[in-house]
Amino acid sequence: MLTGFVLWTAAICFVDVSDIGPQKSTVGFSTINKFIHNLTGVHMSLYRITDWLGLVPIGFAIGFAVLGLLQWIRRKHLLKVDHSILALGGFYVVVIAVYALFEVVVVNYRPVLIEGYLEASYPSSTTVLVLCVMPTAMMQFNARIKNGVLKKCIAFAIITYIVFMVIGRLVSGVHWVTDIVGGALLSAGLVIMYFSVSKLDAY
Repeated sequence: MLTGFVLWTAAICFVDVSDIGPQKSTVGFSTINKFIHNLTGVHMSLYRITDWLGLVPIGFAIGFAVLGLLQWIRRKHLLKVDHSILALGGFYVVVIAVYALFEVVVVNYRPVLIEGYLEASYPSSTTVLVLCVMPTAMMQFNARIKNGVLKKCIAFAIITYIVFMVIGRLVSGVHWVTDIVGGALLSAGLVIMYFSVSKLDAY
């Protein structure tokens, strides 16, 4: 998946690049991006809703960080913290680093100005946040909760939230469709990497 993200990013830089964005900003796959953007239009109220709901994954991340800290305090040694929690902490660091990287290395800008400014748009940071934090949170809940009904309810709530956020981010018109796809590819690669590392203690 990470290889797919790299190839997708490279393609965006070279395939069908045109200055269809605000202030003549360029974007790859311009034909499909323009078509989808014209189809959805711009809905700033939905943009604000998804922005505020973007705090949910941050809350989950803080919760698991607190869990790790409490385990560290109680067990009196960092390496005695659950392996999956340590892996999750490292995973969050990687996600933050990737976010910072694409704030500096701008692949393309948003299809709309935000408060009069061009903002970096690729990959969709909200999509990455949601698709990285929420699936890993579900893995943690599945490992820690014994009640099957509760597990299913939590999984349903998380999946519903993920679908709403990803579709809402696209329909709001503040991202090109290639930003969303790039965010999904990157997130899938990172989550697979986390899953592999978190399971190492099982062998």
